[in-house]
Amino acid sequence: MSDRSQLIETGKPFQFDTERDAEFERLVQRYPTRESMILPALWLTQEQEGWISAEAIAYIADRIGTFASKVYECATFYTMYNLQPKGKYHICVCRTLSCYLLGKQEIVDYLDTEIGIKPGEISADGKFSLEEVECLGHCGTAPVVQVNGEFHENMNVEKIKELLATLK
Repeated sequence: MSDRSQLIETGKPFQFDTERDAEFERLVQRYPTRESMILPALWLTQEQEGWISAEAIAYIADRIGTFASKVYECATFYTMYNLQPKGKYHICVCRTLSCYLLGKQEIVDYLDTEIGIKPGEISADGKFSLEEVECLGHCGTAPVVQVNGEFHENMNVEKIKELLATLK
């Protein structure tokens, strides 16, 4: 697994694109305080960039009017936030009991064999990253795999082969 306490500096300033800026302004009206916008702002950043850099943490803090340490604290507490670049296709495999009992490990082992990556790694070509995550909330249709936020339920090795074939 990766070290979630390390922030990566890109050396480039960060700001929301036009779409995320408008969404931030729309959302900020719904929250009781600007500081309540930390999690949504982190999500908007990850949606835009695929991960959250040190510069993005500073930008969010300035934009909200809080300390960067508070934004950092939230970003490192919640595992749904990526603090390192991910592959073009970020594959998350649920590792909790229902998924484990119904074949999660066979899927992870297949991805290791087929793509050559273990959880926490990115493929050499940057196309895939793999992560085992806590419950994705689809226990009734386990095992579940998420690719770039899209859920795939009742997965098995055959279905993951078919899914990989569609990813270009």
